[in-house]
Amino acid sequence: MSPKTKSRIEKLLAGLGEKNIDGILISQPENRRYLSGFDGSAGFLIITPQKNILATDSRYTAQAKSQAPEYEIFPVTSDIENWFPGLAAGLNIKRLGFEGEYLTFSLYRRLCDILGKGKTVLKFVPVEDVVESLRAVKEPGEIELIARAAEIADAAMAHIREELHPGMTEKEAAWEIEKFMRDNGSQPLPFDVIVASGPNSALPHTQPSARAIREAEPIVIDIGARVEGYASDLSRTVCLGAPDDTFKKVYDTVLGAQLGAIAVIKPEMSGGEADQIARIIIEEGGYGEAFGHGLGHGVGLAIHEKPRLGSGSSDKLADGMVFAIEPGIYIEGWGGVRIEDLVIMEAGKIREISKARK
Repeated sequence: MSPKTKSRIEKLLAGLGEKNIDGILISQPENRRYLSGFDGSAGFLIITPQKNILATDSRYTAQAKSQAPEYEIFPVTSDIENWFPGLAAGLNIKRLGFEGEYLTFSLYRRLCDILGKGKTVLKFVPVEDVVESLRAVKEPGEIELIARAAEIADAAMAHIREELHPGMTEKEAAWEIEKFMRDNGSQPLPFDVIVASGPNSALPHTQPSARAIREAEPIVIDIGARVEGYASDLSRTVCLGAPDDTFKKVYDTVLGAQLGAIAVIKPEMSGGEADQIARIIIEEGGYGEAFGHGLGHGVGLAIHEKPRLGSGSSDKLADGMVFAIEPGIYIEGWGGVRIEDLVIMEAGKIREISKARK
């Protein structure tokens, strides 16, 4: 077993042991990839102290053997009722955890029916954030891949700054960005490119439209690349021509909130406390009601993962965590400003991974 996989599984089993759980069924794609290396679109991991099993169908058998050599490959045939009983009978455990926030109720009910009809003593136990908490602290190799994805996004942002012009539509700009990132080494993007101009920029997650971009209005651009499964996330707000006084005030308030948070966030601070740093600055600028989302989120195999930096979040920030810091102000009818960078906590301080010009 590779040192990386062994370490991750040992940490997982230790966390399960603290909850008196003997093993776990993994079906969430990013968790499955993190623990095995397998990136196929279908399959289950069953991890116990005695066995590591990857159950998948014939479409992925060769891929599974190549990507997850530490795992026993269990052939999946048609409905789960036809193969899970045999697998469960050989586990020799009593309590099997499952991802309570991911497994559908329908599949949970089917699995419980299978166990109820069998002679096994196995019981399903929901667990939350066991794997996600491990993923929150990144290993050096993961950080390198995220940084490579950030470099692609940085380059794409510089490219679109040169290409943007009045009359270009949001859709045209978004396609130019996506094409550039794919041409420069990105896998399929972790989320759809956002280009929102004028009043549309007041909608944080709107989709690019056929609206033509104009001078002297805010243009929010939110992009991310992906390298070997790991994502980046970057937002900038630009203006063609001379910005008006409203743009200057809103932009300076958002930038001040972001830089203030970057300067003050430290280990053991909760995600809620980090959010409050930026929120106070925006409130003091007179735009408190216009900052409707959280300050940020973890980024890795998923574009949104732990830690969560937002009101009420109890997630504790720690060295090795990579997360986005993205305060924003959105004014209906006028537009919005968002500035987002990827950062990492190292030796008790924040280091910015994103390098795109603000």
